[in-house]
Amino acid sequence: MAMLEAELNKKAGSEQLNHKKTKNPKIKNNRSSDTVMEVLLYIFAVLFLIILIYPLYFIIIASFSDPSSVANGQVWFYPKGFTLDGYTELLKHKNIWVGYRNTILYTIVGTAIGLAVNIAAAYALSRKDLVGRKFLSLFFIFTMFFSGGLIPTFLTVRDFHMYDTFLVMVLPFSVIVYDIIVARTFFQTSIPGDLWEAAQIDGCGNLRYFFQVVLPLSKAIIAVLGLWIAVGYWNSYFNALIYLKNPNLYPLQLILRNILITNQMQSGMGTGEAAQIALRLASMMKYSVIIVATVPILCVYPFIQKYFNQGVMIGAVKE
Repeated sequence: MAMLEAELNKKAGSEQLNHKKTKNPKIKNNRSSDTVMEVLLYIFAVLFLIILIYPLYFIIIASFSDPSSVANGQVWFYPKGFTLDGYTELLKHKNIWVGYRNTILYTIVGTAIGLAVNIAAAYALSRKDLVGRKFLSLFFIFTMFFSGGLIPTFLTVRDFHMYDTFLVMVLPFSVIVYDIIVARTFFQTSIPGDLWEAAQIDGCGNLRYFFQVVLPLSKAIIAVLGLWIAVGYWNSYFNALIYLKNPNLYPLQLILRNILITNQMQSGMGTGEAAQIALRLASMMKYSVIIVATVPILCVYPFIQKYFNQGVMIGAVKE
């Protein structure tokens, strides 16, 4: 009799346990809520991606479309009235190739100088044994909020004999405080202090440690800062507008700006059929200019994308 009761109690206990496992409403609710949240996140991500990509896609199809179709709102998903007149007219300007050459040189040299000064400054500020470290950090941060202004900067550039020279586009504005802060945080959080102690034991000096240990471990942040600096130089036109007067030194962005302004002025000054033709060309070139100026830098981005998120997240969060 005792054995029968024990067997029944054991069976009842196992059935109760199975009942709890299969019919726990909390577990089911958690799983269903997680699934709903995941679906909503995917939908939001897709919508956000469409919002970001569609303007660029529209510019691409509009550059190959008839201007009247674009103006009438008939271009949505594919080109209408396919034409290459905008690109043909734009490439007739020989100074575009001069602008491409100058912009590529400014971007390469400016990015190299910018990385050299910003990475070196960031590493120095990340070292706790740097004399006056807090004062220097505040000095750099102060310049983010207060500057001398355009006129004192212009006078300084002129007095250093850099006005209307190649150097004015790559040297005076190479220090970027925001990049220094991001790189400094990266060095503080990602380069262990024990490495420096071990290097000292092996007789390694500061310069050798920086070049042979720190830089090889900082490829992510170097790639990120390099992209930021390169994009800044590629899109820069204001400095050229202020400090350059020789057309042979103009960057691509300034040349494209001048072409657009000239075409718009010609379309506004003309009358009759000539004005309509000029207006049509100006409308087509407006989108072609954006593509010509944007595509080269977009082609560079995929090669350093793998470093981008890693470098930003590590350099932006302080433990």
